[in-house]
Amino acid sequence: MSKTNLNLVAISIFLITLSVLLGPFLNLSPTVPAIATFAILGIATFDSFSFQGKGGTLFLDWIAGFSSEHRDRIVHHEAGHFLVAYLLGIPITGYTLSAWEAWKQGQPGQGGVTFDDGELASQLEVGKISAPMLDRYCTVWMAGIAAETLVFNNAEGGSDDKNKLIGVLTVLGFSESVYQQKLRFHALQAKTLLQENWSSYQALVNAMRQRTSVEDCHAELGVRS
Repeated sequence: MSKTNLNLVAISIFLITLSVLLGPFLNLSPTVPAIATFAILGIATFDSFSFQGKGGTLFLDWIAGFSSEHRDRIVHHEAGHFLVAYLLGIPITGYTLSAWEAWKQGQPGQGGVTFDDGELASQLEVGKISAPMLDRYCTVWMAGIAAETLVFNNAEGGSDDKNKLIGVLTVLGFSESVYQQKLRFHALQAKTLLQENWSSYQALVNAMRQRTSVEDCHAELGVRS
């Protein structure tokens, strides 16, 4: 079962436990929590095997979306990826700011900024990548965390970004001792780029909040660069 569905089950069990404790005060039958428990576990299992956990991801993202801070963190996080990719010359093909938007576009997970990374993929297939390209992509992957940290003093997202970086380093044969060093170094690189282009970053955040097209985001950044 995926981490998302495990989180969903944990939340559901908490709510069911709460209903059991409050049931006597609300005249709630003990069979109701039991039936709900089996139903939720069944749905989570079905979602995990039949939909690869996408249903759980959509549900949890929908709940989190009620938080204005969560929505704000997402747009700042993804704008970090977008701007650093733009500055480093990595082609951007699209972006989404929720799991629902990602699902409608046929993307996995909770969405984010997508790139034309065919050249990267072709080099990884042969287990060899140029140092400049590796540095560019590692910096882009860490840019969301860097952006969140600059704006909110900490980062709640970014685990998938770290996993991408570590996954590539693993394919290329780097040792585990290098992983944390690379994470810190490229997070600092991304932070510096964002600070040096802060007005462009803020303009991009506002544009992405309005779901401006990639082309119009590029035009906005082109005016400010």
